[in-house]
Amino acid sequence: MTVSRDTAVPPPREAGTFAIYLRTLALLGREKGRAIALALAGTAVALVQLAEPVLFGRMIDRLSDGSGAFGLIALWAGFGIAGILSGAVLAISSDRLAHRTRMAALSEAFSRAITLPISYHARSGTGAVVRAILSGTDALFSIWLGVLRQQLTAFVGVVLMIPTALAMDARMAAILIALGLVYLAANVLVVRKTDSGQRSVEAVTNSLFGRVGDVIGNVTVVQSYGRFASEINALRSLAGSLLAAQYPVLTWWGLLTVLTRAAATLTMVVIFAAGAVFAARGEISVGQIVSFGAFAGLLVGQLDQLASFVTNVFRQTPVLRSYFALVDAAAEIGDSPDARPFAAPPLGHIRFDHVDFRFPGGEQGLHDVDFEVLPGQTVALVGPTGAGKTTCLALLQRLRDPAAGRISIDGRPLPSITLASLRDNIATVFQEAGLFNRPIAENIRIGRPEANMEEVVEAARLAEADDFIRRKPGGYDFVIGERGVALSGGERQRLALARAILKNAPILVLDEATSALDPVTEANIKRAIDHLRANRTTLVIAHRLSTVADADLILVFDQGRIVERGTFAALVAQGGLFASLVREGRITEPKADA
Repeated sequence: MTVSRDTAVPPPREAGTFAIYLRTLALLGREKGRAIALALAGTAVALVQLAEPVLFGRMIDRLSDGSGAFGLIALWAGFGIAGILSGAVLAISSDRLAHRTRMAALSEAFSRAITLPISYHARSGTGAVVRAILSGTDALFSIWLGVLRQQLTAFVGVVLMIPTALAMDARMAAILIALGLVYLAANVLVVRKTDSGQRSVEAVTNSLFGRVGDVIGNVTVVQSYGRFASEINALRSLAGSLLAAQYPVLTWWGLLTVLTRAAATLTMVVIFAAGAVFAARGEISVGQIVSFGAFAGLLVGQLDQLASFVTNVFRQTPVLRSYFALVDAAAEIGDSPDARPFAAPPLGHIRFDHVDFRFPGGEQGLHDVDFEVLPGQTVALVGPTGAGKTTCLALLQRLRDPAAGRISIDGRPLPSITLASLRDNIATVFQEAGLFNRPIAENIRIGRPEANMEEVVEAARLAEADDFIRRKPGGYDFVIGERGVALSGGERQRLALARAILKNAPILVLDEATSALDPVTEANIKRAIDHLRANRTTLVIAHRLSTVADADLILVFDQGRIVERGTFAALVAQGGLFASLVREGRITEPKADA
């Protein structure tokens, strides 16, 4: 049964603020025992804070009566010291727990982000992913710290204050309850008024972060094309949209502050006015009035904390929603339950058996791709741009899975092999070198971190990289900048080759690996590649004649299909697409860099 687009299943309903809050607290379960202990400590602090106004009021009555108050003073001092010490321990322990849990949450989000497919990052954008990780964990930390250090104590204090106040004087307690209800009503009103607005703020903020990440990541293009003014104007436009979305939200929260402060001031006035009336009738003591005044001050402070916390939760909810969306994002490719690693390095017998793949929303992809690569063979994939060559190699590494057909290595279907084992046995050199802002040695060790320095140097020597590395300040400790910006294009690709050489995998994938090299260096590196691919299965995407001329098999792709196959001489003799590419210069002799 097929489902039409008109009747497609709607997306899942977005989690509400309360559900996000509960999930945030649930993450403290990583250290459940400590979290419970801190909750109990917070309750003890609340009891101490509540006892102080009662003792203060009774001390006032004792002093008024002229009876001994030193016992109460000593008890009050004891409670005060206990409150200070327990508050200090609570604050320090809460900080440490929140920081530890934050680092665990950051690690979890980072681990998820780097395992998600390229398509996820393409849809989301680097800026949005980074914001989801960093701002999300900041928001988690803020809520955890608030709960453990203050909010639980404030909540327990408010709850326990009501029966305590009622036991002392129900009429005065009613005034405090009315204050609490005003706070609650004002917060509910503002939350309802700002909920959709805060979502808009987060959406525009994500767009702004995405724009910044996009521009900074392509700063060379921005400078080369002189796009300073246009990019700055675009950012200012987004900033203006952000302010337009923020102002109404900020207005409502500012109004809430005014309302609650007014209610607090009015409550204090009413308490002392009512206390004066009741005291004149002999229905309440001065000490009780003082206690209720202290209760009101304590209640205002605790309600302020709770209101501020609730405000923070609602403001952070969109950020937390983005964080949890990242953590919950399903990897499109994963290990099947019966997947097993290679017991020994594979021979490298690769088989594509009538493989189909189509990119979402279009016809581009692969169609009925069928070929075999025997162990130790070199197969070149050639064809026009967009013909499917890179997609074919992405399927081999299970960066994507085919829609139909089967890909196997040594007779084992790829899904039966763990991803870690599959990729451990494939060394890839991309057209973009893919270097990190780290020392040269660390970049070469990416494929084999345990390699010693002698092995690193030998790999660099075989890749014709050792000489230029030693000329850099610090040699192998030279930090190459983001994406290797401190190196030339040829130097970057030689490091990528050294990385593949060091990995020493039985299957080698070269995606335009010599495209940025001058003829002399290319000739030298070709010798290294020839040495490297001995007894290894090698798949090459290339447009250089020297790269494909001696391949055991050339597969010619066009519009996602293999349209020709054979040796170089045989394909040229056929006079088909490959011969046309050679004649038109799209498969070329190596040329010197300009």
